[in-house]
Amino acid sequence: MLYRVLTTVASLVTVGFGFWHFFIPKIWQWYSHIDVRASELVLAVMMTNLFFSLSLVLMGLMNIVLVWSTETSDFTLLVVLTSSALLWMTRVIVQISRPQGSFFPWMQYGMLGAFVVVTSLYITSIALILVGK
Repeated sequence: MLYRVLTTVASLVTVGFGFWHFFIPKIWQWYSHIDVRASELVLAVMMTNLFFSLSLVLMGLMNIVLVWSTETSDFTLLVVLTSSALLWMTRVIVQISRPQGSFFPWMQYGMLGAFVVVTSLYITSIALILVGK
């Protein structure tokens, strides 16, 4: 049962980051930093962010549906949760090697902390499933 709660918390954070990313370009005025003549670049950044944001939302919701379904096999759950863990683990590595939010140290380390927590929740869920819940 604990793995369900941990996965749900991590997945809700994933969904939250997805929704947040829909608004980041406007909040941080991304497009004002791109030459107006580069309309294809603006569109490419816009679409990349759209699909990334939507993917986070869908991945988080899929995790929640699968972890609470009585029809989900352990194998399926392990594959999906491992994908989520690898995504967040990559985000931790990138945040350490090329930190974002460096204008505000609290933001830089807050983001790293959040990424580590979410990664840890997914990894703990995977471990609990592997040892028999």
